[in-house]
Amino acid sequence: MKKINTRGLAFMAILIALVIVLWNIISISTPLLHISLSFIPKMLMGMFFGPFWSAIGELIADLLGNTLFSSSTFFIGFTLNKVVEGILYGYFFYKKSASLKNIIECVMSITLLVNLILSPIWLLIMYGIPLNSLTLWIPRIVKEMIYMPIQIVIMLVIVKNMPMRVIKNMLFKEQ
Repeated sequence: MKKINTRGLAFMAILIALVIVLWNIISISTPLLHISLSFIPKMLMGMFFGPFWSAIGELIADLLGNTLFSSSTFFIGFTLNKVVEGILYGYFFYKKSASLKNIIECVMSITLLVNLILSPIWLLIMYGIPLNSLTLWIPRIVKEMIYMPIQIVIMLVIVKNMPMRVIKNMLFKEQ
């Protein structure tokens, strides 16, 4: 577990705030689907802070976002989704090259585990939507087929154009 200095903590707070804003304010949401650009700060958290701190950041962002902006009932399963996402972003990007292969594997892992396995289970528990319901699967699969390539392209553009090493040196150098 990496120790975070003051600059790193401030940057983490900014990323958490971005996750909250992008997830809760600048997004498209229905009871069954949610589309946002919050994957961008989540990816950056994973790159700069690793699986543990990214999971903590995701937990804080989810709890604060639910406290400040929730329009539905809080459910711990969706918070677990966020923690798993943080772990996956950290696993695929921390101290690793942000290659196209890693980006695709990360997006596919989150899509499969979080969006296509865990979320339908939570919707079953919360709303009683059966796992064999076309109402659940058709919009979810269509969304993922459109959203996955968009995420991959955006993430690739960011990692290829952002001075990651400069930011990392600035954040984690000794004060």
